[in-house]
Amino acid sequence: MYLTIKRFEELSIEELYEILQIRVKVFVVEQNCPYQELDYKDQFSYHVILKDEQGIKAYLRVVDKGVSFEEVSIGRVLTADRGCGLGSRILSEGIKVAKEKMNADKIKIEAQSYAKGFYEKAGFRQVSDEFLEDGIQHILMVLG
Repeated sequence: MYLTIKRFEELSIEELYEILQIRVKVFVVEQNCPYQELDYKDQFSYHVILKDEQGIKAYLRVVDKGVSFEEVSIGRVLTADRGCGLGSRILSEGIKVAKEKMNADKIKIEAQSYAKGFYEKAGFRQVSDEFLEDGIQHILMVLG
């Protein structure tokens, strides 16, 4: 398994297509949640990809300050194979990108409420009440 970290403009067409395919599979199809997946934030993000010969196994994007929030943000966190530690690994890599490449002293995320414990293990803390986003309960969380 190997790690790739690229800005939007560095992605090949094939890489972008594979990213969009797995994001739609996980967030739209599997969660049965029709929403606008393409949101014009990808162009202002680092894309962090864990891949093997079969394809993407884990992914997230680290979004520039001022795009989603005033702070750097992490989003679209997913794993193709759940329960094998890839989620924690990709999140750790995303936090590293935010701190080392974007000089983030604070990272803000909009997390699905059921994943609160996952993000707390990485040091995030809840900073909002629950709210509905695209028919799914979410919370705001902050690291730093």
